[in-house]
Amino acid sequence: MTALPLLRAHEVRKSFGHSLVLDSVSLDVARGEVVVLIGPSGAGKSTLLRTLNQLETIDGGSIYLDGELLGYEEHKGRLIHRSEKDTLRQRRRFGMVFQAFNLFPHMTALQNVSYAPTQVRGIKPAAAKAAALALLDQVGLADRAHHYPSELSGGQQQRVAIARSLAMEPDILLFDEPTSALDPELVDDVLQVMRALSLQGQTMIVVTHEMGFARDVADRVVFMTEGAIREIGTPAEIFQDNTNPRLKSFLGSVGTTV
Repeated sequence: MTALPLLRAHEVRKSFGHSLVLDSVSLDVARGEVVVLIGPSGAGKSTLLRTLNQLETIDGGSIYLDGELLGYEEHKGRLIHRSEKDTLRQRRRFGMVFQAFNLFPHMTALQNVSYAPTQVRGIKPAAAKAAALALLDQVGLADRAHHYPSELSGGQQQRVAIARSLAMEPDILLFDEPTSALDPELVDDVLQVMRALSLQGQTMIVVTHEMGFARDVADRVVFMTEGAIREIGTPAEIFQDNTNPRLKSFLGSVGTTV
């Protein structure tokens, strides 16, 4: 019997005004899988991530995490919006790493990573601090634990942001172009952390223009344009064997050939 996916998005639709941003998007993600979303700007990739962790509401379709419907619950035979408290509970099962690092500027790296576990998960400060130090070591920043964001490079700040997301022990990590704001020489340190997480079995959905990362790390690559999934397959199927003209044109525009 086939195991249910950890995440299931079914015919998800989202519009902003008269602009259709997600057009009946369906995607299953297995536990431990790394799925990379590629496509031109405006394809709906970031919006899809934001609907998954309920930063954006959906206009149609459904999203399930581990069999639980997100955002809604059944009541007397009809679906109603979940309470804000219950929505926050569901949202905590996702970790989100944004393009901007969004660290608290008045907190050290250690404080940034340990803050949410104490405030949201109720972890005792000493335990949260110990866990945060271990996570900073995992992302190669144990020696920067007591530095403030202004004292860190962009790549170091992004690695702190990854550690902060991991501190909440999420089921799925969502990455929204995590290297796009970095100088080129800082990109690889962040990608190396993400590669290590994939080897540890962390479930991840990654929006990126780093085609080398998609080739090397993804279990599946999803190509989106105009709010819809056009192709989905293994890296070999997407980068080597695919003849889709839209995909070939996109890969050519980013310096990658099929």
